[in-house]
Amino acid sequence: MVLRHTVVAALAVAGIVTSTATSAEAAPAPHGCTVPVIGAICPPQTTVLDGNQLLRTKFAALVGERTAKTALNNLLTQAKTDLKTGPWSVTTKKQVPPSGDKHDYLSLAPYWWPTTEPTAENPWGCPFVQKDGQRNPIVDEITDHAYRGEAFTAIYRLALAWYYTGDARYAQRAALDLRTWFLDAATKMNPNMNYAQGIPCKVDGRGIGIIEFSYTLTEVVDATAILATGAPGWTKTDQAGMTGWYTQFLDWLRTSKNGTDEAKAQNNHGSFYDMMAASLALGTGQRDLAKKIAQDAGPNRIAPQINADGYQPQEASRTRSWHYSNFNLVALTRLAQIGKHVGVDLWHYTAPSGASLFKAVDFLIPGATQGQWSYPELDFRQYAALDVLHAAADAGDKAARKALPLVPVEPGGDLYPVRPAAEQLDDISTS
Repeated sequence: MVLRHTVVAALAVAGIVTSTATSAEAAPAPHGCTVPVIGAICPPQTTVLDGNQLLRTKFAALVGERTAKTALNNLLTQAKTDLKTGPWSVTTKKQVPPSGDKHDYLSLAPYWWPTTEPTAENPWGCPFVQKDGQRNPIVDEITDHAYRGEAFTAIYRLALAWYYTGDARYAQRAALDLRTWFLDAATKMNPNMNYAQGIPCKVDGRGIGIIEFSYTLTEVVDATAILATGAPGWTKTDQAGMTGWYTQFLDWLRTSKNGTDEAKAQNNHGSFYDMMAASLALGTGQRDLAKKIAQDAGPNRIAPQINADGYQPQEASRTRSWHYSNFNLVALTRLAQIGKHVGVDLWHYTAPSGASLFKAVDFLIPGATQGQWSYPELDFRQYAALDVLHAAADAGDKAARKALPLVPVEPGGDLYPVRPAAEQLDDISTS
């Protein structure tokens, strides 16, 4: 009962509900963003996630609401593992990038394969040829890509775990992981992807490699916004350092050859480029830029990428058509959430053809609910559509809302209620 009264009082202070408690029952006004027992009560200034929704979910979990509590328990199961892993750094790889600086991110194109047996004179087995959807295991010998995935995911889960529980261990571990990857002089990554997805004997790096940060860097942006609400051990200097890194990386994205090449892509690569740039812009206080990116996404991304019936031709023509159709919508639905922060409604944008985000999501419903998918797919995972259906349902899509109970839950449980934005649920980076 005391906890419930404290929650109601904190909700009132946060402006979420009007308190009905008497003055004797009400908790004292918090200092800053924290109150005893509950911890942070300020909605974080996140770029993709809705900070007010996070705060409502926090209080729902505290009072025992079933969906929130179940999702939080699933999150904490994973976050507890994150307490014991890492930290990760680009400087631990054995290979040296063409720059000679291990602080530069390095990776190889995953779907390119040698055509001959490696020899002393030709150690890579060049020339390389592309095999779409077939991942060459040699790419995993360079650890930056895998470590990036582990680090960014852990940072996000740990920050959320701290926000929901107030347990300082989660915040402190997230801070360690952040400083190691982004801030500490000995281990930090330089804010560029000049050598991402290179092809041996062909090119050192490509704009297409930027996709390796896809949505996960925007989760880091949101994680630091969450920690900035008062996480123990996370300082203003830390936050300023991260903002500086984001600013430099955004500048690289918008001015480098690799970045400008990726911006021109007319498939999921272009969608993720815009989503990442918009998140970084909003996270560094460049609201006008974030708004322009979101506004342009209607005619520049939705209109050319989605047909009137919701079919995505650039994605459905791939050997992994189910994965990529969902993957592109991870980017576009997250971009729609960023747009909401800056007054742009991408969910209700309709292209001249009649195409829309809602139609693209609804096109996936037979595959998500019944496994009915008529296009090439090397590894069909029905649950891949769960998050984009959640996002569409939140935005008002009645068909998506009706379909949700029929979609299998991803391994580890449905985390959407506690991190309400789409993720790539069928991770193919190791398949």
